[in-house]
Amino acid sequence: MKKSILLFLLFGCSVLGAQENGWKITTGKVAQYTGIVTANGRIGILPEDKPFQTKSIILNNVYDKESPLGVSKILLGMNFANLEMTLDGELVTENNISDFKQELDMKTAAFTTSFTFKDKAQISYTIYALRNIQYTGYIDVKVIPTNSMSLKVTGKISTPAEYLEPISTFRILKDLETTMPILQTVAKSRFGKQLVATSATFIWHAINSTRENQRPELKHEKVSEYDNRLSFEKELTKGEVFEFAWTGAECTTQDFMDPQTESERFVIFNLLTPKNDLLDQHKKLWAEMWQGDIIIDGNLQDQLDVRLALYHLYAFSRGDSDLSIAPMGLSSQNYNGHIFWDTELWMFPPLLLLNQDIARSLVNYRSDRLNKARQKAINFGYKGAMFPWESDDTGEEATPAWALTGTFEHHITADVAIAFWNYYRVTQNKLWLQERGYPLMKEVADYWVSRTTRNDDDSYSIKNVVGANEFAPNVDDNAFTNGSAITAMQFATAAAKEVGETPNPEWEPVASKIKILKFDDGGTKEHATYSGDRIKQADVNLLSYPLHIITDPATIKKDLTYYEPKLAEEGPAMGQSVFAVLYARMGDAEEAYRLYKRSYEPNKRPPFGALAESATSNNPYFATGAGGMLQVVLFGFGGLDITEEGIKQKNPILPKQWKSLTLKGIGPDRKTYTIK
Repeated sequence: MKKSILLFLLFGCSVLGAQENGWKITTGKVAQYTGIVTANGRIGILPEDKPFQTKSIILNNVYDKESPLGVSKILLGMNFANLEMTLDGELVTENNISDFKQELDMKTAAFTTSFTFKDKAQISYTIYALRNIQYTGYIDVKVIPTNSMSLKVTGKISTPAEYLEPISTFRILKDLETTMPILQTVAKSRFGKQLVATSATFIWHAINSTRENQRPELKHEKVSEYDNRLSFEKELTKGEVFEFAWTGAECTTQDFMDPQTESERFVIFNLLTPKNDLLDQHKKLWAEMWQGDIIIDGNLQDQLDVRLALYHLYAFSRGDSDLSIAPMGLSSQNYNGHIFWDTELWMFPPLLLLNQDIARSLVNYRSDRLNKARQKAINFGYKGAMFPWESDDTGEEATPAWALTGTFEHHITADVAIAFWNYYRVTQNKLWLQERGYPLMKEVADYWVSRTTRNDDDSYSIKNVVGANEFAPNVDDNAFTNGSAITAMQFATAAAKEVGETPNPEWEPVASKIKILKFDDGGTKEHATYSGDRIKQADVNLLSYPLHIITDPATIKKDLTYYEPKLAEEGPAMGQSVFAVLYARMGDAEEAYRLYKRSYEPNKRPPFGALAESATSNNPYFATGAGGMLQVVLFGFGGLDITEEGIKQKNPILPKQWKSLTLKGIGPDRKTYTIK
């Protein structure tokens, strides 16, 4: 009984979240708390479990150095999403409220907090990272007093201490009869690379905002240049429903020549656009994304888990940006917000099936940085293009120099090219292939020719690399590195023929003779000196999925049996996902489901189920793990595969825990696949 009570305290959503057909996750007050970000592909807003408090705002693709001698790091934005509310002179805090509840509505990307203040008022507010107005957030507040009372609300722009030379102001802009109050802070990022501007204001829904005398009087308080505040007061009568909003916009010189003025325009747009019009457009855009969906009948918790994973991939990206997704998306500054292979190998495949618009953005991110990859190849003595292990806005290597991955984990270059060909195979967008796809794939294939070493027996080796298993640095003939290089050169050959070009005559011969090492019993050897050590994550098994280099069922099973026990508990979640896909494809639903659950369930953090990177870490939200678990559903149980003929279904299988699985909006034709 005590264990059951503890589990409820930790995961309040276990009971309350079982509602609305798998769209909403709800929690009460819990002992341990990891928030869920609301994001729109540009900004991420992370709420806390205290009334009107927000932990952080993260800005996508906006970087400055992490330290004077460090690499780049994504910016922690100015926080415009904190409010203070005082009722009858008493500040609302976690200590004087009851009936606390928070709810994430994944369908509309809305995060609602509600509670009762003593016996005096029912209060709720919903946070949106507006999908339609992508540099802005919107907090919609409702107060229902049970007695007449005085209300004071303060909105704040809090600037992190690392920012330089902040200037905080309050101005009322006027155009004829329209008055537009703007709270604003402008500052330089930690080492001056970016100028960041944040503007914010209140919106009163039931009051004509063009008539100043009908609105509460605003009071500006500049506590410091780092703490800029705007407040109003109002007398409420018993039972009166009082609604207002607080909206903020954050712009930088990464995206705008004049971020100060642009942030003002966004706030003015939100101020003078009717609430229903503004939020309806946001909801419409999310509804369009949810045309690509996964529906599980028979297991509500699995449905919630899958939707939460897909929600995060959608929230962390947008099709009109030509940006990629960092491992932690827009939930934190972990991994400095850099772009890894996590995107191409783990997050990209589910998005490619469910939303080709976003998938195009992810591949375009790489082609936009092709010139930097060319320069890196030249700098290290190779031909073609060599992509960085960690990428930022510049496209240069952004890995800290002490991490050997940045210097030696070269499979990323092949991973990028493989994603490019898969994008073409699904979309059949030949113009894109001609303009962006093949030019990059050609450079990647040329790189691998120059990266290989010819052996005395006429075979080829790739020496001195860090493979997917990063526990083994500086090894020769790593299985996944070699396999991905083979695949990249084969795909480049196919792409050349598709666009009417002549393939480099070296690609196919080199690809056909790159070593894939074997043990004496026929199992696949991870690298030249591998002797049964623990592994950080799947490496050899990636040759079976997604590379399709090893296709013999007996060898696939042998490799699964051998490497699964060697996977370290502290390793990232994706390895279990690969094992699960392979078991599902071999028709073993029981083993597949066991590994599917193991791929993410130990990583869930209360109360919403945010995924940490591993079972032993606490750094959510791990979008890479979300991509892995979604691949199990789509490519494992769903039986989908990306082929030269596009998306095909081969031997789907259903775990006994599910009654049916429906995959909606698959591919450009928006097909539906149902497995029963």
